[in-house]
Amino acid sequence: MGKLIKNHWARLIIMTAAAYQIGASIEGFIWPKIFWDFLTKNLDGAVKPVPILQILNLLLGIVALALEYPIKWIKETDLHRSFEFRLMFFPLSATCAVLMYQGINPALYYLIGIGIYFWAYTEGEIIYHEPWSLPRRPRTMKV
Repeated sequence: MGKLIKNHWARLIIMTAAAYQIGASIEGFIWPKIFWDFLTKNLDGAVKPVPILQILNLLLGIVALALEYPIKWIKETDLHRSFEFRLMFFPLSATCAVLMYQGINPALYYLIGIGIYFWAYTEGEIIYHEPWSLPRRPRTMKV
């Protein structure tokens, strides 16, 4: 049996959350609603009349997808290989997603992905330049 590569697993979960966040922000343009409006009406200005939170969620979802399924000019940078950047950026995305009514599920997916990324980071995994690649074993010849 093989060993579980946790950063690949977390990447799939984060890509799901980012795609869901993009869809939730588009739905938020149609039906603007803050999740916490049953507690306070102070946050309603973030979704209507100007859709600030929806635009922010849309941009954060696109950036998360571009980081996790990297386009050519992102996968060649150290930012793509950084666990630290991911562990700082994705909580911001989860916070913006949890504020919108439509973004509760992507926020939960982000939290699960962040936990798995932290697990991978603590076990010493690294993210390779090429997505979905495995570490190469050195070839040793036995005589």
